[in-house]
Amino acid sequence: PRLLSQFFFADERVTRVVAEINGLDAELDPQQYLVLLNQLHLSQAHLLAVLERIMEECIPTQRHSRDYLVKFPEELLVDNLGNHMLFAAECLLAGTFLEVEEADGVQLQPQARNLLCSLELVRTVLREQSLSQPGSYPEPVRAVLIQFDRLFAEFELRWGLGLGCWDGGGCTRAGGASRSLWLYSYVSSLVAVKSPEEIYRQQEIIVLFCETVERALRLGYLTQEMIDGYEPLLMFTIPRLAIISGLLIYPEGPLSLERSPEQMSRVFSPFYNLLKKIRDLLWVLSVEELCLLEKSLCTAE
Repeated sequence: PRLLSQFFFADERVTRVVAEINGLDAELDPQQYLVLLNQLHLSQAHLLAVLERIMEECIPTQRHSRDYLVKFPEELLVDNLGNHMLFAAECLLAGTFLEVEEADGVQLQPQARNLLCSLELVRTVLREQSLSQPGSYPEPVRAVLIQFDRLFAEFELRWGLGLGCWDGGGCTRAGGASRSLWLYSYVSSLVAVKSPEEIYRQQEIIVLFCETVERALRLGYLTQEMIDGYEPLLMFTIPRLAIISGLLIYPEGPLSLERSPEQMSRVFSPFYNLLKKIRDLLWVLSVEELCLLEKSLCTAE
């Protein structure tokens, strides 16, 4: 139940996720990278929540004023603003100016560096304290917490100014600074994100899946009750049947092997050679054998 003990384990989780991210090649495995990035966001949010409770318990009367938050757009305040600020500071320190002008970003960089250094100091001091005396907050601990709280508030205030939260008494530019946009911009600077062409190809796959479901219902492979009841088996059945449909029944669609792998969706392009082998095997099946195969693919085996 001790907050310092909770902080220790929350800090361990953040450290572990960061180590996994550092050991991963984002270009080779972008999907796993995004999973880890989301885990980092959640673990950092939990760490900051525990840290906030520690500051409320340790330095309740010495917290920096947050009156300026009334000028921030609501979407920033409800989506864990503290985690958003750390994300902004990390981007600025890396030279990525998201949602702020480059000139504003350059001015914010020293504050971002001070904030992140202060956070590292807080993490170190609180970890040591949790291992020695987890039930007390000596003066050195209080001092680093006061400094971190001040630097955080100052960076938060300056970041708000950089977003234009004070122009004309409104939030004309900050309104679009949702965390999802920040995350998209940050990820797009590290790994490939969907191009308009890729989005269109994936829409073709959606159509293929819809056609596959309609055909499976017509042939009795699936029932409407299974779909209405979100039968878990459909997560396997529909993609299996869609591969057969895409190779045999709709050969001009998104699984067309007349295209080069580069012209296919990234969902299927890594399996180009395997799809060719599957198609060659499907071509030699009789109608009865194909029906038997599709029925087998609809089972849990």
